[in-house]
Amino acid sequence: MTTGERITKARKNKGKELTQEKLAEILGVSPQAVSSWERDEYLPDTKNLIALADALDVTLDSLLREDNGWKMGPVNCDPDRMFTFVKGRAQVYCLPQTLRMLDVARSVHGKKPRRSKTGFDTVYTVHPLTMACHALAMGLHDDDVIAAALAHDIVEESDMQVSDLPANERVREAVRVVSKNLYGHSGPDWEKAYFEEIEKNPLACLVKCLDRVNNLSGMADAFDRAGMVKYTKETDQYYPALLKVVKKVPEWSNAWWLLRYQMTALLETFKRML
Repeated sequence: MTTGERITKARKNKGKELTQEKLAEILGVSPQAVSSWERDEYLPDTKNLIALADALDVTLDSLLREDNGWKMGPVNCDPDRMFTFVKGRAQVYCLPQTLRMLDVARSVHGKKPRRSKTGFDTVYTVHPLTMACHALAMGLHDDDVIAAALAHDIVEESDMQVSDLPANERVREAVRVVSKNLYGHSGPDWEKAYFEEIEKNPLACLVKCLDRVNNLSGMADAFDRAGMVKYTKETDQYYPALLKVVKKVPEWSNAWWLLRYQMTALLETFKRML
């Protein structure tokens, strides 16, 4: 496939409304220029290439290089198997809050779909279950940690109040702190205030780092290029401070090292690709 053909394909993937004329208007060039690019008569200059990639929500690399032909597959694992695994671990390690929260999370999230650009059918419960499995795999067998990981999106995704959660005050407070719907989303500083509040709560910091590693891992299947750039910048800006809080808890030292490694590796990969 030629560069012109890749430009055409990316434009048409954005929908019928993005005609050559509309794309030209967005880029501030003539429709004839767009047409000449798609016919491979000329290549866009560097400035227009960058603007073109942004307008089409693709990477520069995908416009300039031949498609590698890789077959896309689902990012997430089987939620039923993870549910069974977490339940089994909770029984072995005597984690009563985790057992209760498993049922609540499944009830709240139900069959709600997990965001996917590629159309793979995944239910939302795969996200908190992956976080719980991640924590257990790192040796975190603390009932508060696993219950909070399972509960972290419940207040955002349902009509439940924090006080309704079948958990102790430590778990409830961590869930309250990470629930964005409990903050005002107006003004330029709301996001800064949100992360500053999380920094005050070590359990919330740990849950949020587990959450971010899982979301970064599936980011390419959930966001367009602009969304991935924004998410990468946000992670780079706010999460080092959260990781520092996690590091200060002695029993989380191994988890801190692994989370920092995983987050850094994902971030640096996306920086180079985006």
